[in-house]
Amino acid sequence: PVQCAQAYQEDGADELAFLDITATVEKRKTMLNVFRQVAHAVDIPVTLGGGMRSLSDIEDALDAGAAKVSISSAAVRNPDLIEEAAKEFGPQYLIVAIDADLSEETPSGYEVYIDGGRTATGIDAFDFARAAVDRGAGAILPTSKKADGTKEGYDIPLTRGIADRVTVPVIASGGAGKPEHFYEAATEGRASVLLAASVFHFGEIKIGDLKAYLKGRGVPVRL
Repeated sequence: PVQCAQAYQEDGADELAFLDITATVEKRKTMLNVFRQVAHAVDIPVTLGGGMRSLSDIEDALDAGAAKVSISSAAVRNPDLIEEAAKEFGPQYLIVAIDADLSEETPSGYEVYIDGGRTATGIDAFDFARAAVDRGAGAILPTSKKADGTKEGYDIPLTRGIADRVTVPVIASGGAGKPEHFYEAATEGRASVLLAASVFHFGEIKIGDLKAYLKGRGVPVRL
């Protein structure tokens, strides 16, 4: 992780996300010892997520060098945590991540999942996103179970549906496979931030090349 973080910074990444995706399922705290090494190895902001259940967990993450903290399952199980964290630390430090899948049982057609996408909740994803912002979330990170890992493109209806209903930045996540997918998320999906993993991990897309492509198509990026 430390070597990856340094390589991404050198390639032009604006921010990094360190997401310990099995911490909640395994009922453990996030890997602060590893995260601390990552945060101290780079100069760009690093978000930490996974296993955040309390204000003390969030405080520990910020003390370890996190620029922002992402909460997901705990935000669903205890929505008051969003409000408490926003008041204690400030909305600018708090991202609420939403794993969602298609559903015929919810008004929006998307249902919130928790425990790393393993457990259905019956909660409408669009309604939850709006409620999270009302409680103080500074950004929303929706990830589509349908699209994640496919490299066939972000779930644009999910991303845009949430972006249309909230007043904070929406982070597109899950499904990017080629530069055009990032462009679609920024334009059609109305995402403010573009997050991807495997295409960068395996060198399929270089961040510098992607930024040049997006700028050439009129998307504002930091160069």
